[in-house]
Amino acid sequence: MPKDHGIGASPKRREDVRFLTGRGKYTDDIALQRQTHAVFARSQVANGRIVNIDTTKAEAMPGVLAVFTGADFADVGGNPAGWLINSRDGEPMKEPKRPVLAHGKVRHVGDAYAAVIAETAEQARDAVEAIEAEIEELPAVTDMKAAVAGGALVHDEIGTNVCFDWGWIEDNRAATDAAIKAAPHVFTLELVNNRLVPNAMEPRASIGDYDPGTGDYTLYTTSQNPHLTRLLISAFVLGIPENKLRVIAPDVGGGFGSKIYHYGEEALVLAAAKKLGRPVRWTASRSESFLTDAHGRDHVTKIELACEEDGTFVAFRTETYANVGAYLSNFSTATPTFLHGTLMAGNYKVPNVYVNVKAVFTNTAPVDAYRGAGRPEATFSIERIIDMAARKLGIDPVEIRRRNFVQPDQFPFTSAAGLQYDTGNYDALMDKLGDLADLSGFEARRAASAAKGKLRGLGVNSYIEACGIAPSNLVGVLGSRVGLYDAATVRVNATGNISVMVGAHSHGQGHETAFPQVVADMLGIDESSIEIVHGDSSKIPFGMGTYGSRSLAVCGSAVVRATDKIIAKARKIAAHMLEASDADIEFKDGKFSVAGTDRSVGFGEVALKAYIPHNFPIEDIEPGLEETAFYDPANFTYPAGAYACEVEVDPETGVVSVERFTAVDDFGNVINPMIVAGQVHGGLAQGIGQALFEGCTYDENGQILSASYMDYTMPRADDVPFYTVDHSCQTPCTHNPLGVKGCGEAGAIGSPPTIVNAVVDALQRGGMSHVTHIDMPLTPARVWAAMQG
Repeated sequence: MPKDHGIGASPKRREDVRFLTGRGKYTDDIALQRQTHAVFARSQVANGRIVNIDTTKAEAMPGVLAVFTGADFADVGGNPAGWLINSRDGEPMKEPKRPVLAHGKVRHVGDAYAAVIAETAEQARDAVEAIEAEIEELPAVTDMKAAVAGGALVHDEIGTNVCFDWGWIEDNRAATDAAIKAAPHVFTLELVNNRLVPNAMEPRASIGDYDPGTGDYTLYTTSQNPHLTRLLISAFVLGIPENKLRVIAPDVGGGFGSKIYHYGEEALVLAAAKKLGRPVRWTASRSESFLTDAHGRDHVTKIELACEEDGTFVAFRTETYANVGAYLSNFSTATPTFLHGTLMAGNYKVPNVYVNVKAVFTNTAPVDAYRGAGRPEATFSIERIIDMAARKLGIDPVEIRRRNFVQPDQFPFTSAAGLQYDTGNYDALMDKLGDLADLSGFEARRAASAAKGKLRGLGVNSYIEACGIAPSNLVGVLGSRVGLYDAATVRVNATGNISVMVGAHSHGQGHETAFPQVVADMLGIDESSIEIVHGDSSKIPFGMGTYGSRSLAVCGSAVVRATDKIIAKARKIAAHMLEASDADIEFKDGKFSVAGTDRSVGFGEVALKAYIPHNFPIEDIEPGLEETAFYDPANFTYPAGAYACEVEVDPETGVVSVERFTAVDDFGNVINPMIVAGQVHGGLAQGIGQALFEGCTYDENGQILSASYMDYTMPRADDVPFYTVDHSCQTPCTHNPLGVKGCGEAGAIGSPPTIVNAVVDALQRGGMSHVTHIDMPLTPARVWAAMQG
């Protein structure tokens, strides 16, 4: 029978009560006394030299309190990248300054060069219109290959548009080249991983406040990572002492990566609040979100797969152009390199892999991690070229993958891309997929579709991802400028209820439900007595936030360690209460008992005694019951999965309909199966969006052509099927105490190639053998054009 509480149970998400009843509290819901409003003046050209900015008329308008320009921040620091990447020749990456407000040049449409602070948002918007900006428009850099070749520059001071030219693993290069040269079959595919706009339901917002009496700053902001935001503002941008800056991320309405990073608007409202002595607030419009939120993906890749006659993989070799936009965002250099290149072996025992990535500055919005962050790009390239090879070799797409899977007895397995996979069983995932997706019944369903005049196709995919983004000692060697541990404090109050303060931030993941399940299971108490505190840097230990499917694997492990410390101290207190030795005390189901006797005390009694230490041996036991733990993982975790999709294609119009989708994932141990299923559902919807609908496009002048929902298509409810999801094939992680692997990004990683594989399959089965690839999104126009050759 399913469990009804603790680890493995599926209690309803407790946080949903406030969200569904309209009681969530987001940054824009916060109203501080005497607050003012900020509105930004943003560039309408993609590349331009700022000749003059005249704010005289704006400053004289009703309600205006201050106007800031880039000159006001010329002497403060820039917003840095979090990873230092070296090029193949050892040269460090180019890292031009990312200012609070543009100064000297604007570098993308939407680049903020001034800000107005006024009594009302309406007055600030009117005043922004009165700013007279003379900007000399320059040729825009939008095409990555042309940007590398030379011509116009995004950043004149660095003399190139190439941020870095990275190779991985450089020592593998010659062997990979030789293996490809000698192989009997080499398949080549050039593909685009389309640029995406994150489109979180809640736009970015920030409120800055300053207390002149104490010199304390408070920033309320839509952040997935409040401690990182505080660190960057303190150490790099404004120089505020870290102990004088409090960052609060309240309820956050989705992030998908775009709210990990520090943005200039956060620094601006803090500086303005100090100057005015009043709170300053800003909330992005949806148009600003399209223009300025960090975008995702945007890779152009050439991939080669070398095979033996029987389909055994010999080598993968890729050359990728990765768009980083106009400025380096905080994770933008890690995403196309160590979060992408290290996964280019997939879950296959291929002996040779070499990856080359050229990161390119363009006059477009910055590009950074978006749900999956590098792993979707790697999986898409690998799984598309494998499908092409299978078709040309006449091998079933499932069979060619099986022939190359890492086998269970090979773990721990070091891939040709340098990662050590600790556990997995990829054949078991494919077996389960065959059953749940009824692959053997596909031909009958294809015939039924043909009777309706539709082309039906089947696509499969097998993926692996690296989650947890750790350990610190490894990522430090690879260029990370921060540690990637996490922390938790467990505070047991005198009455027995518990507060758990976590460094992770919840913005849809269900932490307020899942973390209590872990603690309750360990302590043998009711989950309702446990609260989760997150998002406030003054209340929680220093943590690294939520991204990369790391919350349970990293922060959850810190919670386990802190709870272990609680149990250890409580055991000492219980031993004192029961007049026994610590070694004789057993703890089970919320009770401490003396082994071999009927003497026991409950956890609540011990908690009360911890705060009433009338006769404690104070040299051995301190009063109170509160513990903190930091956890730095020994390795990444490696979720994996096998997906199948069936589509129907209308041969008259090119319209694609997703008819069936089955996702089988190995997430290790599962804490809350309902939450896991929901995470997979959400990821699949975003992957379907990328594959079929979403695409952010700029013209040759750097003007964004998809800056609203009139031009940027999001998937709707009737665009996605009822999914079949399964996570019963579990190989627990071997190096964290929960045995968990991470589930938040899997659906977005595995679904795009599965869908494209299915569409190509449908067209080829329909007699269009010339169609070997279609770039995403597979809009009706693109599919129709491919059918016409």
